[in-house]
Amino acid sequence: MGKTYERIDGRLRTFIEAQPLFFTATAPLAGDGTINLSPKGLTGSFAVLDELTVAYLDFAGSHAETIAHLRENGRITLMWCAFQGGPNIVRVHGHGEPVFRDDPRFGELLAHFPDIDPTPHGLRAIIVVTADLIRDSCGYAVPFMSYDEDRDVHAKRFAREDDASLDAYFGKKEHIATSIDGLPGLPLPLPPTPA
Repeated sequence: MGKTYERIDGRLRTFIEAQPLFFTATAPLAGDGTINLSPKGLTGSFAVLDELTVAYLDFAGSHAETIAHLRENGRITLMWCAFQGGPNIVRVHGHGEPVFRDDPRFGELLAHFPDIDPTPHGLRAIIVVTADLIRDSCGYAVPFMSYDEDRDVHAKRFAREDDASLDAYFGKKEHIATSIDGLPGLPLPLPPTPA
């Protein structure tokens, strides 16, 4: 039923890249800490960098739990489900890091996302994940659902912001600079958007 893969390539890579939605799961080290599970979408905001490394764009929002957990311990799991076609679930268990806008690697990483303009979404970071374990499972109980299109609400909401107003927005949110469990989250003020 389940298979372990050595790398993200071939049929596995094709499957991952075709999915319009994936999920991320992270947790702090503390046994009583808050586990975070987030859906991620937006066509063009995910990329396979090489056979063991993937990345996605982290946009403005009202929390920064994934960033906080990655800054503390780096553990992350990504999951894709087939909602159309044959049943399949793929999980990449690995270690990740948020690459912030002032990191020298940021521009080079951003080049892996040529089909998306990150500007209207308030790009905060690029999350880079190195796979430690890659597995699939059957997905027999996952329902069929159709993908119609990406929502435009996020871009419409954050297109009104510049770096200064994003800082003000983040400063008002309880769990941006620190996580629910008090871990360091998104460093503020935001560094300038790279030219």
